[in-house]
Amino acid sequence: MTYRRWTLRTEHTSYTVRLSPDGPWAELDAWGPLGVEDGPSALDWSHRTHFITPADAAPAEYLPYGLRPFTGADLVAAGPDGERGVWWEFDDAEEGPGSLRLAFTDEQLGLRTVLCYETVPGTDVMLRWTEHTAGERELRLERFDSAAVTIPVTGTAARLTYLSGQWSQEFQRTQLDLPRGTFSIGSRQGAPGHAYAPWLAVQDGEAAYGVALEWPGNWHITAEAEPGGSVRVRVGRVPHEGAVLLAPGDTLVTPRLACAFSPDGLDGLSRVWHRYERRLTGDRLDRPRKVLYNSWEATGFDVEAAGQLELAKVAADIGAELFVVDDGWFTGRHDDTGGLGDWYPDPAAFPDGFDQFVTDVRALGLDFGLWVEPEAVSPGSRLYAEHPEWTYRIEGRPTRLVRNQLLLDLGRSDVQDFVIGTLDRLLGAHDISYLKWDMNRPPTERGRPGAGPADRLDLDAEHVAGYLRVLDHLRTAHPGVTVEGCAGGGGRIEHATIARTDVVWPSDNTAPLDRLAVQHGFLHAHAPHVMSSWVTDAPGIFDPRPRSLAFRFVNAMCGVLGIGADLRAWTPEQRAEAARWIARYKEVRDVIHHGEARLLGSPEEPTCGVQYDAGDRTVVAALSTGRLDGAPLLPGRPDRLRLRGLDPAARYRDTATGMTYGGAHLLHYGLPFAWSAEYDADLVVLTRDPHRAGT
Repeated sequence: MTYRRWTLRTEHTSYTVRLSPDGPWAELDAWGPLGVEDGPSALDWSHRTHFITPADAAPAEYLPYGLRPFTGADLVAAGPDGERGVWWEFDDAEEGPGSLRLAFTDEQLGLRTVLCYETVPGTDVMLRWTEHTAGERELRLERFDSAAVTIPVTGTAARLTYLSGQWSQEFQRTQLDLPRGTFSIGSRQGAPGHAYAPWLAVQDGEAAYGVALEWPGNWHITAEAEPGGSVRVRVGRVPHEGAVLLAPGDTLVTPRLACAFSPDGLDGLSRVWHRYERRLTGDRLDRPRKVLYNSWEATGFDVEAAGQLELAKVAADIGAELFVVDDGWFTGRHDDTGGLGDWYPDPAAFPDGFDQFVTDVRALGLDFGLWVEPEAVSPGSRLYAEHPEWTYRIEGRPTRLVRNQLLLDLGRSDVQDFVIGTLDRLLGAHDISYLKWDMNRPPTERGRPGAGPADRLDLDAEHVAGYLRVLDHLRTAHPGVTVEGCAGGGGRIEHATIARTDVVWPSDNTAPLDRLAVQHGFLHAHAPHVMSSWVTDAPGIFDPRPRSLAFRFVNAMCGVLGIGADLRAWTPEQRAEAARWIARYKEVRDVIHHGEARLLGSPEEPTCGVQYDAGDRTVVAALSTGRLDGAPLLPGRPDRLRLRGLDPAARYRDTATGMTYGGAHLLHYGLPFAWSAEYDADLVVLTRDPHRAGT
């Protein structure tokens, strides 16, 4: 049997697609380290039974409903007569440097589908998506996944790792073994949501395969453990009304699915994702992420110039570089019941004028930033009085308030123009260099009166397009402004947002041990340079154990350091300690944001941390999760962290203590810590001496 075949190569892996001559489907042949030989095709043995077709048994690339795939379809399409099914034929292939396009056509239905592949230079990531074009008839697309990935499993079950949670408890690393059956996660909230991240890892032994969907709307990831020893992962967006009507001649392009591979398990896979996200950031990666102070937890809605300046002065004294005024700065915003949509500084809060207030903040040596929620509107606002039609609603039905607010229909071009004009005005009229974009309300009554039947609208995709259009405008028109992405915490974090923002806010929960678990999961999927993290006075919500100020700082320094505490209540000793930590952070943030990160242990262990390596410097953020009453750790439990990736023949010097360690010692015994009631966190900076042998 002969095949047509194409091979794409990433930095260290290869991905081969084969096309069977007796069946119109592409077949995954190999995905793994370069040099791995191909095995026998599943197509060869699938002919031996009448109950398994090649479409079911082969590790197929993309299966339409109609080819008798008993294990499910990646594409479900129907014509105007309602007949569902696609019986396509291979049309042509287009190859380019690191790219491949395979076209299939169903002449009777009038559908042309192109499977698209693109490697990302310098990474082990490949992007996949599909393009569906209607012919002379309108088509109904009920399912149109971006891609499907078939992962071989040599053991009895695949290990799935996903990120689950809820508001204030996002990105909890969760694992299960899937010997047989179906596993599915997703969101119908018009955003990725707090319950799950659009990310999944599948392990077969040490090999780790990962997928992540670039889509800030509704989505699903479905994994099926199939007969024959494989797991098929289907990923795509989910239309608001359950289907999309594709007009004659129109093309629907699915979101891009990033597919990653590492032979080094979840830890290695995390570094693949980090490298990819550094590439998404582009030239903005070279701009240092400034130490931020945000006044929300100190003042809430009680924003007034004198109190804000008092906080700004203390923040500047301890070394902050940026001052951000959060919610409460604009007209009508005395609590969460009003003001949204009327984005003008409140004259009562800034009696000498808003520009004078900004000037006073900048005179302290601080950059200035603002919080906004551009998609939201308060029912009592002037904007809502003038344009009630701009909100999502269903004619004749009541609208409900979530957080006392409604959501603007950002799929409308006039709403997009309003948001763009508002942000241009704020950023053009005032000396603002930082913008925190929040979203605290999902769409509920998702309708657009006067626009036709709801099942002919793709409101979720239109809102996403509007959101991305505004962000793209910000990047082009205001390239020097740092943009933070937030959605009630970590409710909208995925690659489309990360590519257009500078940092994202993983969770509204800033309590120390709670935040440690959030960040541990977050760093499996996302890079340190996008992870905004604050030091606050917040007590634990889920884990109330006390932690020191040092713990809060070291934990926050694992990403982009910020402070959100009420600094006015801090003692001189606390402020002095904060200044020392901030100074240390500035010395190593280039290593943290540009280096290779390794997760050491987990929050369930008495000692955990994160290791960052760049050049001859290694930074270790070490944290104790044990008791703070002076009691020793449990017998036999380590109070050290075994480092990874070091040169066993080199020596490493602790820049703070002068202590030197052999690389082999750090790898096999570990970096020791003598935790106590007063000492529950440390930041160790090691410099490598390549000319001295280790012990």
